[in-house]
Amino acid sequence: MKGWPLRIAAIGAIAFFALTFVNASWLAPDPKGSVKLIAEHGLAQLPMPGPQAREECAATRIEPPNHRWLDNTAEGARKAAQLGTQVIGADLRLTADGQFVLFHDAQLDCRTNGSGRVQDMTLAELKALDMGHGYTPDGGKTFPFRGQGVGQIATLSEFLRALPPRTRVMYRMDDSSPEFAEKLAAALKELGRDPVASRDSFYGFDAPVDKIRSLYPGIWAWSPRAAQQCASDYKLYGWTGMLPDSCKGGTMLVTLDSQFFYWGWPNRLIARMEEQGGQIIVAAGDGSMADGGVTLPEQLGEVPSSFNGYLWVADPWIVTPALYSSRDFRTAEEQRAAIKATEERRARQ
Repeated sequence: MKGWPLRIAAIGAIAFFALTFVNASWLAPDPKGSVKLIAEHGLAQLPMPGPQAREECAATRIEPPNHRWLDNTAEGARKAAQLGTQVIGADLRLTADGQFVLFHDAQLDCRTNGSGRVQDMTLAELKALDMGHGYTPDGGKTFPFRGQGVGQIATLSEFLRALPPRTRVMYRMDDSSPEFAEKLAAALKELGRDPVASRDSFYGFDAPVDKIRSLYPGIWAWSPRAAQQCASDYKLYGWTGMLPDSCKGGTMLVTLDSQFFYWGWPNRLIARMEEQGGQIIVAAGDGSMADGGVTLPEQLGEVPSSFNGYLWVADPWIVTPALYSSRDFRTAEEQRAAIKATEERRARQ
């Protein structure tokens, strides 16, 4: 009986060292490549932080503007790409006459001078609206973009034509039906955009994601629900050295605040996901994608230097130049405004 404590201690020590070496990042191969940035809406006016930022009408509580571009516009997407952002997000919706447009909200009332649902309006009716009508940084005292957004609701065609060569797109399918994915694939074919050759990706509800995968075998397509499930399962079972089924060929969402709770982070986890055809996205916030974009340059320093996956960026106007300074085309005045906005943002957090 006296020997049992020693045996238990020895078994525990062996198990500890086994887990340590199985999940040792420093023993994993060095990842190839470097981090890729995803601008979730192109250039955008960010809402003030807080619970209200998740609401549908985020345009009514934006930060004081430090640049002139609105989210999901063709010009804002082009500028984000020119700064060096590799992947540009596009929030897609269908119009009443079957055209794909980029618009974040289901309703028009918040951002524009229109009302009702996007899907109930024709393209001509949407083009007549002022996209910047509802943006205000001071509770409705001023509207700095009012009158400047007429005709800026972009079609999918306008958006794609605006992008520099080799820019990748992440299409957000904001519809729960598989038919939406079928129509999107048909539209891309008509526009001459091959998502496989362009290394584009798709995300949204499970049903359209599944349909897109069937239309483009091997394409990167994911749902936030499945990505969060992968992350949760891995934190529970990753210690075994095995990748959960929910992660195989899937996407894992890792938040900056919780990254070191993932077994083998970063290099061992990267190797496991790559071996099974998976992708990793690092985000800020709680990983819900509602407030998950990186907004400060110093957050880049929280990402391991060996990470070669994707970083979700909410403000490429401020964040991207910190990584790719040689691509920074901002004027001296624009840079000063961005620095001031960054300092104010830090003070609010």
